[in-house]
Amino acid sequence: MKAVRYVAFTIIGLIVLAIIAVAVAVAVIDPNTYKPQIENAVESSTNLDLVLAGDIGWSFIPLGLELNNVEARLEDESLVSLDQLVAQLSFWSLVTMSPRVETFLLSGLDANLVVDQDGNGNWTRIMPEGEGEAEPQPEKTAPEETAQESTGEASKPLNFNVESVEISNARINYEDRTTGQSVTLEDFTLNASEITLGSSFPLNLTFRFATNQPQFEVQGDISASLAANEALNQFSVSGLEAIFDMSGEPFGGESVRAELAGSVDANLENETANIRGFSASLADLTLNTDLSVKGFGDQPQLEGNLSIEEFSLKALLAALGQPELETEDPDVMKSIAFSTDIGGPAGTVELSNLMFSLDDTTFKGSASYALANSGIGLNLQGDAINADRYLPPASEEEAAATEEAPQGGGSAEEGDLLPLETLRALALDINLGLGELIISNLTINEIKSVITARNGLLKVEDFSGKLYEGSFASSVTLDARTDNPQWTITKNIKNIQTLPLLTDLAEVDMLSGGANMNVNVKTTGNRISALRNNAQGEINFNLAEGEFTRVNLTRMACQGIAMVNQETLGTSGWGTSTPFNDMKGTLKIDGNTLNNTDLVAALAGMRLEGDGTVDLAATDLDYEIGLRIVGEIHRDEACRVTEYVEDVVIPVECRGDFAEDPAGLCSFDGSRFRDTLKTIAANAARKKVSEETERAKEKAAEKASEEIDKRLGEDGAKVKDALKGLFGQ
Repeated sequence: MKAVRYVAFTIIGLIVLAIIAVAVAVAVIDPNTYKPQIENAVESSTNLDLVLAGDIGWSFIPLGLELNNVEARLEDESLVSLDQLVAQLSFWSLVTMSPRVETFLLSGLDANLVVDQDGNGNWTRIMPEGEGEAEPQPEKTAPEETAQESTGEASKPLNFNVESVEISNARINYEDRTTGQSVTLEDFTLNASEITLGSSFPLNLTFRFATNQPQFEVQGDISASLAANEALNQFSVSGLEAIFDMSGEPFGGESVRAELAGSVDANLENETANIRGFSASLADLTLNTDLSVKGFGDQPQLEGNLSIEEFSLKALLAALGQPELETEDPDVMKSIAFSTDIGGPAGTVELSNLMFSLDDTTFKGSASYALANSGIGLNLQGDAINADRYLPPASEEEAAATEEAPQGGGSAEEGDLLPLETLRALALDINLGLGELIISNLTINEIKSVITARNGLLKVEDFSGKLYEGSFASSVTLDARTDNPQWTITKNIKNIQTLPLLTDLAEVDMLSGGANMNVNVKTTGNRISALRNNAQGEINFNLAEGEFTRVNLTRMACQGIAMVNQETLGTSGWGTSTPFNDMKGTLKIDGNTLNNTDLVAALAGMRLEGDGTVDLAATDLDYEIGLRIVGEIHRDEACRVTEYVEDVVIPVECRGDFAEDPAGLCSFDGSRFRDTLKTIAANAARKKVSEETERAKEKAAEKASEEIDKRLGEDGAKVKDALKGLFGQ
């Protein structure tokens, strides 16, 4: 026991002697006398010129070092300077083997980082050439260290304590002379106290960040309570309040404030994280969320909610200094909101109770995103929206430019329509619905759409709705698995009223009736021109109980009949339309050309027959219509149907650019009327021959009767009756 006491006394004595030695050294030795040696040592081993202009001081309790007015220069330019550095350790914490930083103070740090015209940073020239180039040799691990790691002794909890940390008036400037870019971090201040692992401590941070390309500035102020455990695998931020005041060119010279608030904690060992009461705001846009994450790998599981409070997009853009968003209706884009619950199995993000509102339109549904294959699922149903309200208003200059623009769109180079590689990577399951959509003045109700995509095969399996007392249903298949994608398009239209449709769509009011149509088209390509040129298919159409509202085909037919009758039509009572029943036909699609050879329709006293072509590329119509006379067509005396014009065809031609003057395309075809005249002449000749034959028969019968009467006397009457039967009279 005496030996133990002697050893203990010896250790205590050594500690006391060490304390006395340190105290004597601090009291006797002046570190300022060594400044020239310190400066020479730095200059001899680096390219820096070290200038220790201020005093160097140290203290015993607490044990610390203080530097003042220090500057490191490189090639006659200041690289780093500081006004004051104070680092103090609790001496007694060293004695008890539990080191504690009493104070760390850094004031007036100024660092200048410069990239020269050759692209070299000045910090790369601190060490002399040739030094630091050899590859570092891997350090040999001592057996004791290896054993320590294997037993887990190296992962002992860290005992870290700091009484106070203060950084003030720090500045770092970065300049790239090859681009003229300059970045500055200045007025940097950091304050933290009572920093101890295992408990929370306050942190306050302020700074100013600025760039010159573009001219941009951020003034930041952050405060929070931070915490980390001794194993450094659990972290938390609570009471976060961050304010960023931004200005500069990205905001059109306006000043914008962004704010963050909330709490975050993470456990690296359990791979969990939680965001609680978090909010982020920019001008009048505010996002709120509570979210938990389990698993930091490629199969995380999320649970929580997210919402964006109602805001005005137009007001937000104005606050951000962006150009005004002009819309046809100035009152739209002023009420937007979003909310959803977040969940789903590991590796999939599912949004449920999803709600998105845009002014007076509301969409509800769900969505999902699979991390493994980037698959997107969406089920969204909306009530009603008028898309025309959101279109930009057409200015007079734009309207004039549109009218004067040449057909064909000029010679601008045409680009690909779709990104094929992106399409091949898509995995989609989308179900969309909308109660009412107004677009281009068209009102469409009960819209449904089902879209799927897998491995480059995209299908619009059901796009349907109700439109102008009728309905439509269409499907599209796009096979993008090759560089020459294949398209298949089908569409069925039932009883859509053409007059209000064409009037609302293009202000064209020349055709009415219930349209029924079947469209089947196939084409290939990834450019609009290729799709048009390669199109093949047909369109079967039928219009029941319709009317040509701005074309009077009856008057055109009567013009031809009046010419035959050598009379003149009256000028009143004609009207400007032509009713018809059951107009039908087939359009064969061959590239940009539509061919029709079987157009027929029933008109009053006439049968419409036609054939022709439509050139979609040139918007050109070339059609020949025949009006076959099958009965009385009008009460005008000059248009009376005689035996000469029965079953003849009155020709009408429809030619020209249907994009310019649809109403002026059709007119009486005088050149083809010659063939009609031949038919009429043939009818007249046949009539005359028939009449001459009848008269000859009558004369022969009369003459024979007289001769018989004369020769036979009383028996002549019987023979006469027999001859009448012979000649059919």
